[in-house]
This record gives sequence, structure tokens and C-alpha cells, in this order.
Amino acid sequence: MAIDPSELKGRKLGRVLTKMGKVTREQVHEAIGVQKTRKAPIGQILTELGYITQRDVQEALAGQAGMGFVDLDSLDLDEDVINSIPAETAQAYQVVPIEHEKGSKKLKIALKSPDNFRAVDDLRLLMGFRVEAFVADEKQVEAFIKKHYSKGESVTDVVSDLASDEKFQSLANRGDSIDLDAVLEVAEDNKVIKLLNLVLLQAIKDKASDIHFEPFEDEFKMRYRIDGVLYEMVPPPPYLGQAIVSRVKVMANLDIAERRVPQDGRVELVVAGNPVDLRVAVLPTMYGESVVMRVLDRSNVELNLDRVGLREDDLADVNTLIRKPNGIVIVTGPTGSGKTTTLYAALAALNTIDVKILTAEDPVEYDIDGLCQCQINTDAGLTFARCLRSFLRQDPDIILVGEIRDLETAEIAVQASLTGHLVFSTLHTNDAPSSILRLLDLGLEAFLLTATIEGIVAQRLVRTICTKCKEQYTPTEEQLMELALTPDDVRGRQFFRGKGCDHCHGSGYKGRTAIFEILIMDDTLRDMVMEHASTNVIRDEARKRGMRSLRESGLAAIYEGQTSIDEVVRETIEEE
Repeated sequence: MAIDPSELKGRKLGRVLTKMGKVTREQVHEAIGVQKTRKAPIGQILTELGYITQRDVQEALAGQAGMGFVDLDSLDLDEDVINSIPAETAQAYQVVPIEHEKGSKKLKIALKSPDNFRAVDDLRLLMGFRVEAFVADEKQVEAFIKKHYSKGESVTDVVSDLASDEKFQSLANRGDSIDLDAVLEVAEDNKVIKLLNLVLLQAIKDKASDIHFEPFEDEFKMRYRIDGVLYEMVPPPPYLGQAIVSRVKVMANLDIAERRVPQDGRVELVVAGNPVDLRVAVLPTMYGESVVMRVLDRSNVELNLDRVGLREDDLADVNTLIRKPNGIVIVTGPTGSGKTTTLYAALAALNTIDVKILTAEDPVEYDIDGLCQCQINTDAGLTFARCLRSFLRQDPDIILVGEIRDLETAEIAVQASLTGHLVFSTLHTNDAPSSILRLLDLGLEAFLLTATIEGIVAQRLVRTICTKCKEQYTPTEEQLMELALTPDDVRGRQFFRGKGCDHCHGSGYKGRTAIFEILIMDDTLRDMVMEHASTNVIRDEARKRGMRSLRESGLAAIYEGQTSIDEVVRETIEEE
């Protein structure tokens, strides 16, 4: 007679196995005796003693978690059940659907391990199902997935399927009118859910940073950004735009009835065991709502100064800067140049039990243990300046201000520095010397600036050449001219490029690295700032004192075969 899993939930594994009739109490006591001499799970010891099999252990672990155990080989599943979840979802979460009625929102799945509870949560969120989980033999689950999901359905297949569905074709004639029941119905449709899940899983798999859903007059585009460049997916019919956007809004707990104002939300997932945050931004446009989903895949970010692209001498300079007892260190560059990652990496290096670190960010991109992180909320009156003012009463050692946007924030950052705190922040300028003029333009006094600024790090991200299709070549004179070089300047140098392959989607590039320009303030540069010297004069002096410009850092990356001439020309400007 089968035992109700609820009777086994939470009990010790030895007790569960005994109640299931797999072992006797004497055998459990024998295993406990062995356990005292060597540390090993009780199930492993009982298996080694020959009293039970590994499958018995899996059944017991399922019962301990309050789940039933299912034998996949004994089930005869029809195509509707197998197709109830996309192949990519089954592969990513290592789950198998075992019971689902067409049109029903109830789904039973089999997992390899009862610990995979996040798969249950994510399926509820992604698919909108009421999920009941069972445990199955690990090898059976893997064999089932290999047999039925080895060839996954593509985005193109799902888009074609949706385009031929009359239910969605009727959306084309609705114009701007909103029927909330109809919108909810299409947002909960399995085909729309399947399409969106495929897009999300593909983007995460390809390490995309953003996913764009954009409505235009006669089309609806889906694009995602990889290594800073946008790539277009197969576009669905324009009338499907409302269904896709509504599904995203449902996932992010946004108001699907509100289409006149911007909305922001967040979706948290765990894909293949890695936590992934999706920041959702909805913007009303002329032809509908545009949605951008920012993919924050924590497993894809190396919060380590050794990994952000710093050269050996630059790394030594940065390590010296971030270990100053007080002062201001600024990281500058345009949006999307990796400033936040560099600052997080610096904080990670300083994040020890004896250091109190406070951050004010807009938004908080990554939750990091050991940091007190504050989300700026201007609507509620929580500005950078107000947050920073409160920080000074929290006894911090290190403060991160997401961005210095105005004089008030700059002045409080200076005050924090003068009272013995180390302050990190960002600016948006083209290079390191320009940051000094930017702070003076905000209204900061030159003597305060020279008393507090310790160093300025400018950076850009350049795409790295794909290692699978990397080849050596000889650049043309025109390409060298773009870098202000002559053939004599590069004699004996090697240049590389990517031919383009499936691994890099034909682009020739895979991944990105940063190039840096590091200006370290000294007495000479401080005197020049006090005398209001121009940016060009300060830049020339800094280069004489050892500062490597962004263009020079880019050239070094080219000569080392990391990136291409085109990338460095695109991301840097030639200094006058």
C-alpha cells in the first residue's frame, strides 16, 4: 500500500525509509554507527551496505520533501502532455511534464531532485500554471528529455504557429480599443507564453544584456543586444505585439490596463541553476507600448578586478586608489560602458567583515552580500543627495554614490570625503580629464575638488574577437589611417579578426573587455586645476606623467589580439 507523502514530510531519512518498508530499524542503527566513524549521508551508507538502491534513496528524499515519486518508464504520455512545455524550458529546468489537460492551467511535472523547487516557482511565473511536482529517477528524466526534447522548437516555428491562429488575427482589427478580458485571455495563451519563454531562454543562453519588444506602424520587432550590438529575431505579426507586451506585464506584476504612462517592474528567475533578474521598462509610444527587459545574469558577471580587463600596471594603480583611507574615486564613461561592474568589482575586493559599505544606486543592479544597498526613489523624495546625507549618520567606511548628477550631491560627496570616508561615484564624460571640467561646471569649487579627488578612471567596452574563428590578417592603409598609424608604425605587429561562425552568430566577436584611461591626481595636476587649466593641457600633462589614453589602451588590446581595429575606432576618439 502506497504511503501518503504528507506522512513522510520533514522526517529524518532513516525514519522515512523505515516507514516505507525499505529498511529495518536495526539496519538504520547500523548505518548511524558507521556514520559516527565517517561523515557521509545516511542514504549513501545504507546503499553501500547493500540494504537499499539509489532509487530507494530518491523515493525517500521525495517523501521527505512531501512529494510523490513517479516511474517515467511506466507512463504512456501523449503528445499534448509532452508539448505542454517548450523543449528549451524542459532542458533549462530539467523537468518533464507528466499530466496536463489541454486548456487547463494545472500541470504535473517530474523533477530529478526535490531540491529543484525554484523550477516549480519559475514554471508558475513563466507559464502561468498551477504546478504539482513529483520526483523521478535522474536517469529516466535525462533520457526522456533527450528523447522528446533534443530538437527544440524555434522562435520561427512558434511565430508561424501564432500567425496562423485566427484568435490572434482578430486582434488586428481592434485598433486602440482595450477589451481587458480579451487582453488577459491572449496574455495567458500557451502559444504566447511559449514564444516569450523561447525568446527569454535564447537571450539568456546567448548572454544578451537587453531584450527589446518594439511596436511600429506596420511591424513589431523583437531584438536583443549581445556585446553591445542589437540583433533582430524573426518578427511576429504586428497584431501580436499587444499579446506579447501584456504577457510581459503580467509576469512583472504591472497594470495591463494602463497604457498611457511608463511602468517599471522586475522578474526574478533561476535558469539552469543561475539566478537571473529581468528589469522591465514599459514606455508608451505612438503605435503601442515598447518594452525593454534588462537581463541581469549574475553568473555572467565577473565581480573581480582581475577579470574586468585591467592591464597589470592599471590594476596596480586601481588597487592603490581603492585602498586610500579617504577621498573620491570616479569612474566615468557613457551609458553601458561597464562602470557599474568595475565599481562592484572594487567593492567586492574591499568587502570584508571589518568594513562598512553603503551604496546609493538607481537602480540597484546586483544584490551583494555584505553591502547595505539603497534604491533611489525620486518620486518619494529619496534623491542621491538626501540618501548621501543620511549615510553620514550611519558610520560608514566606504560610500558608493551611483552618479553625481548635481551640485548638491557633489558637495555632500566632498563633505563625506573630507570627514574621512572613501567615496566611489560615476560621471558621464568622454575621458578622465574631462571629468574635472564637468565637476567645475556643476559649481564645485576648485580647492574642494583638488582636496578630495584621488583618481579618475575612464573606460569603454570593446568586443573581443571570437576564439573559434579568429584569423590573422594584414590591415589596409585606410584602416591604419583611422588609428593615425602608418605601415612603418606597425611593422612586425600582428593583427587579428574574426571570420564569423555559428559560435559568434557570424559577427566575428564573442564577449567584451574593457579598455581604461586612469588619471591619478598629484600635486602638479592639482596646481593646474587650481589655475583652471584647460582639459587639453591637463590631458597632456597627465600623459607625460604616465596616463595611458583610451586610444592607446585600445591599441595595446589590438596588438595582443584581443580586439579589432574597427572596435577601437568605434569606441575611442583620437586625442588632439
